[in-house]
Amino acid sequence: MQDSAHAFGFSETEPLYSTKLGSLYCGKSDELLSSPGFRKIQGKVQLIFTSPPFPLNTKKEYGNFTGAAYVEWLGKFAPLLTKLLKPDGSIVLEIGNAWQRGEPVMSTTVLRALLKFLDEGGLHLCQEFVCYNPARLPSPIQWVNVERSRVKDAFTRVWWMSPVTRPKADNRRVLREYSDSMKKLIRTKKYNSGPRPSEYVIGAHSFATDNGGAIPPNVIGADELPSLTNILKGTNTRSSDQYQLFCRDNRVPLHPARMPSELAEFFIKFLTEEKDLVLDPFAGSNTTGSVAENLGRRWLSFESKFAYAASSLSRFKPALVPKRRAQRIIAALQVSSASAINSPALTS
Repeated sequence: MQDSAHAFGFSETEPLYSTKLGSLYCGKSDELLSSPGFRKIQGKVQLIFTSPPFPLNTKKEYGNFTGAAYVEWLGKFAPLLTKLLKPDGSIVLEIGNAWQRGEPVMSTTVLRALLKFLDEGGLHLCQEFVCYNPARLPSPIQWVNVERSRVKDAFTRVWWMSPVTRPKADNRRVLREYSDSMKKLIRTKKYNSGPRPSEYVIGAHSFATDNGGAIPPNVIGADELPSLTNILKGTNTRSSDQYQLFCRDNRVPLHPARMPSELAEFFIKFLTEEKDLVLDPFAGSNTTGSVAENLGRRWLSFESKFAYAASSLSRFKPALVPKRRAQRIIAALQVSSASAINSPALTS
């Protein structure tokens, strides 16, 4: 089945749809970024936030490489993306883990890909984050469910990078509500000050000031774990959100690796301000674009597969996209969906 914008009568060099703040293009990101039309955004992007295809051994519908091919594939994007950034801009990549084929040992592909990306882009690793997904199914199945020799792999790595060591960032934009005990401490101003075994010295007024909330940690999503509290949750399992209802009603496939909106929200708030430009070169169902829109940021998103790009329209309120354009996209999407359902590869 053809699954490109051109196959359904849309130009890959024009937005598939646009709002007042942003646009989604249906095309391959490396080709779009290398085209003359996008030279105008070089040096103007504040944040590139994306989750590229993971280096999984099982081939996925959205496309993915493995091993050395993945390292080279991801590395080639680094210079393309870096030249788009403002002087104090950032790149944030979310990437899942990989395993050696046929063996209960982890692959170093992801780590080698990070080093390649940093080197090719001349980037600094500002901070590493861990995003825990409590709803992740037990995997790898052979080692976790069958042989019971490993525990389930339930987190992804999120790397924050920049060409400068002090990119634009402000953790005051992502403060969490204080715990009840901290609220009491601030109210009473009573706690044990003085030296600690770690050799830190807690001052008599260090924790007496209300700073508007707690500074979040770099572990995202582990709320229910007793030893890890006050952490942002990140799952994509809601069965009644606007995007999933649209896909079910129109019989179109859900993107299999949807990004949690909370993850995008955290980094967009942390690393940008209103009217800043956010880019997602591997948009999938365009979580990044919709979150940026809701937060008053300008945005650009690229997605190569027409079905995913078209169905992402559902993340935006109807009033935001011209009605005729939306109707044309939905009509083409229904044709795409019918073609997929009737494909011999699916019906045989």
